[in-house]
Amino acid sequence: MKSKFIIAPLMLFAVLVASPSRSQAQEGEPVIVDEVIAQVNDGVVTLSQLKREMRERVDQLVQNGRTEADATSEVTKHKMELIATLINEMLLIQKGKELELTDRVEAEVNKRMLEVAKENGITSIDKLDEAMRQVKLDPAGIRATMRIEIMKQAVFENEVDSKLFYSYSQDELKKYFDSHQSSFLKPESIEISEIFLGLAGKQEPDVKAQAQKLVAQARGGADFCTLAAAYTDRPAAAGQKPCKVGRFQVPDLRPDIAAAVKSVNPGGVSEPLKTDEGYQILKVDSRTAGSNTPTFNENNVREMITRERSQKAREDYLQDLRNDAYVKIADSYHDAVAPLLKIVPPAAATKRPSKKDKKEKGSKP
Repeated sequence: MKSKFIIAPLMLFAVLVASPSRSQAQEGEPVIVDEVIAQVNDGVVTLSQLKREMRERVDQLVQNGRTEADATSEVTKHKMELIATLINEMLLIQKGKELELTDRVEAEVNKRMLEVAKENGITSIDKLDEAMRQVKLDPAGIRATMRIEIMKQAVFENEVDSKLFYSYSQDELKKYFDSHQSSFLKPESIEISEIFLGLAGKQEPDVKAQAQKLVAQARGGADFCTLAAAYTDRPAAAGQKPCKVGRFQVPDLRPDIAAAVKSVNPGGVSEPLKTDEGYQILKVDSRTAGSNTPTFNENNVREMITRERSQKAREDYLQDLRNDAYVKIADSYHDAVAPLLKIVPPAAATKRPSKKDKKEKGSKP
């Protein structure tokens, strides 16, 4: 279960000012305990936030097999890129609030948390929170991270992807289809069932041996779904048998899964497939052959063009946000970070005009 929740917490923050130290400050003088790396409109990116982000990335690399020293060195190399990422992230969050996407994002966070609870056989959000705490994960931090990621995606979908999708003329769609016909062939699809054996709290050789035993039983005639009901560690979705996964187009399969079932005939069972979480045993329930005749479907063509152009359009949109924003990077970071953001130094004074200044300026003839 822990692997489902390995999400780096990005907490909302403020510049922290502590009570003055008796030995280091005069009475009434505040002691600044954090450093502002960048001001982004009315928000700030702080040193403490950067350190949390770096620590999370180091931990992730260590979990993937890197040594602590190697992981720390690798993350430190990319510190300036991470600062740029945090600035971009703050701009997207601010834009999402401006677009009044907050309620939509919160609803999606709640939906996903409920889905995670159901997938793990947990009957309430309170019990899910407790399960996360037991593996030393902070439920509030995880929700904060989900809000940020979902908000960023919502802004891009609302402001970039949807506008791209509806922008193409019929003539443009037809020309794209004619020049990319091989992309519109109907691919083979496959229906899959699964037995999943998790590694949590178990010895890997024991889990592998159990997986091999189940493969032998399934190939020997044992009912696959009966075996799944008895042994799988992945709870079934509501209304489904514990073994059923679904039907997928072969090009959409995860590469390791596609390779594992490539030569498996309908009714056959794959060899145990090792993943980070455990072992998967896959049964091919059926295969549906693809077609060599391209088929024009307007929505499919729009989706294909949008996927092709979305990355560049998103980068351009983010650059526009930066160009329109007030972004002031601390001197000790400016020369390394500003070029990553393509921020052009303003010709005028760098002091941000107050609302009063703007009003007075606008009132002049």
